[in-house]
Amino acid sequence: MSSILPFTPPVVKRLLGWKKTPAGSGGAGGGIGGVGEQNGGGQEDKWCEKAVKSLVKKLKKTGQLDELEKAISTQNSNTKCVTIPSNCSDLWGLGSGHTIEQWDSTGIYWLSSLPTNRSLDGRLQVSHRKGLPHVIYCRLWRWPDLHSHHELRAIDACQYAFNLKKDEVCVNPYHYQRVETPVLPPVLVPRHTEILTELPPLDDFTNSIPENTNFPAGIDPPNNYIPETPPPGYISEDGETSDQQMNQSMETGSPAEMSPSTLSPVSHGLDLQPVTYSEPAFWCSIAYYELNQRVGETFHASQPSLTVDGFTDPSNSERFCLGLLSNVNRNATVEMTRRHIGRGVRLYYIGGEVFAECLSDSAIFVQSPNCNQRYGWHPATVCKIPPGCNLKIFNNQEFAALLAQSVNQGFEAVYQLTRMCTIRMSFVKGWGAEYRRQTVTSTPCWIELHLNGPLQWLDKVLTQMGSPSVRCSSMS
Repeated sequence: MSSILPFTPPVVKRLLGWKKTPAGSGGAGGGIGGVGEQNGGGQEDKWCEKAVKSLVKKLKKTGQLDELEKAISTQNSNTKCVTIPSNCSDLWGLGSGHTIEQWDSTGIYWLSSLPTNRSLDGRLQVSHRKGLPHVIYCRLWRWPDLHSHHELRAIDACQYAFNLKKDEVCVNPYHYQRVETPVLPPVLVPRHTEILTELPPLDDFTNSIPENTNFPAGIDPPNNYIPETPPPGYISEDGETSDQQMNQSMETGSPAEMSPSTLSPVSHGLDLQPVTYSEPAFWCSIAYYELNQRVGETFHASQPSLTVDGFTDPSNSERFCLGLLSNVNRNATVEMTRRHIGRGVRLYYIGGEVFAECLSDSAIFVQSPNCNQRYGWHPATVCKIPPGCNLKIFNNQEFAALLAQSVNQGFEAVYQLTRMCTIRMSFVKGWGAEYRRQTVTSTPCWIELHLNGPLQWLDKVLTQMGSPSVRCSSMS
């Protein structure tokens, strides 16, 4: 960094001195979320310097710069808010505006310098990259491996937290906490299969035509924590919450509302064995399909954030690039659809929850039984997610409560939960009752996600339960 420091103000030097580097980077140019590895340590150092210089210029209130330095140097959350405007789309003075060209794996965007209209999504731009301000500076000074704003939660004392959607946003990195993955209580399973309580089974939607819904549709699940979402004009519409009333009825009882004590069935003197949840090395597996034909190899996701896009990177653990895949049976409709996948979808696995964010210029369509149950929709409902919006598509705690409830119903009820662990998602073209295509296998390009952690948990529970109560023989 010595080559850039002689022209750097002392306060910027001091702030840069507190920059965090990723583990294993050797302390040199590790930078923001691994971008340094892609662009060289020197270029990364220059980018960090520009980000800090730009922030220093924007901190015009008396004492804010001192407060920022105090917070970073003492690692103290008992400091004041350090705020910048949240609605300045060209906060970094790039003037002519830029066009998004490519999204890297860290949530920072690369921008081309083509003359276009000024960027309107409200993210901060620093030398051809842009991102949410509190994410940028939390990544700079606290967590180099930070991927998304979903991973952050403001402390109670922060008056200008990102989720409050005020005219100013706090960028004090010690006013945010990392969202922790909740520990799921074990499910208590009887040694031998016995139906203890008669409860209605999951709806069978194998042969039904899916209903359709649009997102955002003013849905706000009761009593559940909703991740911090961007204010209007600050980022593309997030879609997690809305002031409108939901146009479909919500179920009053949600699995997420169950207490940990409900994770054990009524014992009736049975010998109950605890079956615990454990995180696998690969949190999900993704298969790509064109119509009813599987194409390419399965992608195994090890990173908490990944994108499925239409580009051609062959060796990135955080990207599943569909543009690489060939298919001799591909028709013109599939070819045209593939061209419109573009930046595709970003999937996050954070705090035991899975989110899907539409990065494409075209909508994506999601069928998630777990999500549908949360909002009181039919299990087969297909939800349209417009560009710039995201949706929580799976919640481990809700699944845990449902699993514990299903143990009371016996082997078959637990086995049915495998459907909950599979999520289907199509690009550009939708399917369902409101579309010409009524099955996912009629859509040109789609993917199927298998959530490995819940599936492995189901496997352990089913193994403990033994076998179905209804025997299957050669004569049945």
